[in-house]
Amino acid sequence: MKQQALVIVKPDGLKKSLTGSILTKLAEAKLEIIGAKVVKPTRELASEHYSHMKSKPFFEEIIQYLCGDIHKIKRVLVLLYQGEDAIEKLRKIAGSTNPEEAEPTTIRGSYGRITTKGVYENVLHVSGNDSDAEREIKLWFSPSEIVNDIYPTKEVVKQNVKATEWK
Repeated sequence: MKQQALVIVKPDGLKKSLTGSILTKLAEAKLEIIGAKVVKPTRELASEHYSHMKSKPFFEEIIQYLCGDIHKIKRVLVLLYQGEDAIEKLRKIAGSTNPEEAEPTTIRGSYGRITTKGVYENVLHVSGNDSDAEREIKLWFSPSEIVNDIYPTKEVVKQNVKATEWK
């Protein structure tokens, strides 16, 4: 089944200069990248991304982690993959969310760790299922930032919108 999956290389992956290694491993899935960008996550964006974990005792730590407060690198690399069984393929390459349980040949098994405070620094996020993927993709990307039409869109006219342009 052709599907989409969101991948986020988290701040620890960028700080440790693992982007190239991670992309090389992800390429094993033989999927198409249809969107990519570097983002400085806001607290609001991170909170919305992890909204399903609001009741967890570690919620504040994962927000700080994704926003780059822990690693002092306030950016992530966000990728949108598309292809047959994209989620299953990417999650297999990524490995278990818990780096200590991840197979050593996976990305999280190779590069992840659990801090002394118990925070999973698992280097990347991969969508868990189709509905999560759609929610996450719409959260991180606008339709104009994706090269393929994957969800229905509409044309809107916005007035009085402040924007930054090149001089």
